[in-house]
Amino acid sequence: MKIVKWGIIGCGNVTEVKSGPAFQKTPNSALVAVMRRDAALAEDYAKRHNVAKWYSNATDLINDPEVDAVYIATPPSSHKEYTILCAKAGKPVYVEKPMALNFEECNEMISACKEHNVPLFVAYYRRSLPRFLKIKELIDQNKLGKIRHVNCVLYHPFEKRYDDDINLPWTVLPHISGGGIFVDLACHTLDFLDFVFGPIKSVLGHATSQLLAYPAEDSVSMSFLFENGIHGTGLWNFASFERYDNTEIVGDKGKISFSTFGNDPIHIQYANGEKETITIENPLHIQQPFIETVVAELLGNEGVSPSKGTSAARTTWVIDEVLKEFRNSK
Repeated sequence: MKIVKWGIIGCGNVTEVKSGPAFQKTPNSALVAVMRRDAALAEDYAKRHNVAKWYSNATDLINDPEVDAVYIATPPSSHKEYTILCAKAGKPVYVEKPMALNFEECNEMISACKEHNVPLFVAYYRRSLPRFLKIKELIDQNKLGKIRHVNCVLYHPFEKRYDDDINLPWTVLPHISGGGIFVDLACHTLDFLDFVFGPIKSVLGHATSQLLAYPAEDSVSMSFLFENGIHGTGLWNFASFERYDNTEIVGDKGKISFSTFGNDPIHIQYANGEKETITIENPLHIQQPFIETVVAELLGNEGVSPSKGTSAARTTWVIDEVLKEFRNSK
């Protein structure tokens, strides 16, 4: 291939700005087909984004000979099904996060892609964003010394859209999403920490529903231990009075603080009292830097994309561990 021709399964909101246009703006990449179960919505998306073909059936898109690779942007409940269909068709897969409903499904996806010699990429795109690469660079350069511990905190107010029992968003319906807002958002932070420090080997935690507003958890606390001995703690709550987003990485020479979401400045404090602030804004099409690495790898160019099925599955394993007791109580 001299150019990767993409098809999208599930052209919903996430594809409007974050990802969809990036497939057209990335060098040596083109978006040639989209699919949505509602044919009228698929056609509307295709026309607005100058895409030649649209489908209402995923199999038709997967089997389109003009589609070289497939981006699966549906909710997690269908990730495994579509990934396996793509693997059997010999089409490289780029799947949205979280990778699947659970770790078992992740392993089935990995096995299918391995069996059919198909690459499997997962949309943990912070591994390619300049803002997060800068954080990793500072740690790798030993600016903070030996890292001792990590603390993650994210909380939001309760959103009124969750008051409608009949029309709850799929993100809080575990049979579709795998969990609640914790699963949808915390996976980004946990995956980035895996990228920086390697795998987490042990997880202890609690998940509860404090408001009982929807079937999924709304509060999660956890402690975890990386294979390299770094300790971690985390707290996620979606029934609080305000929004707060901060991850703190502490070493024996300093610490760094940053938000997982948004463009907030990166704050660094050193043992000698010096402080530093770094501002790096995210690109408009936030997945584009990562998509560029995927396209480069598919074309056999120098470099390897940093988020694969094997690494993404580790984050799903961490989530499974902390939600295990809550899920079993249902």
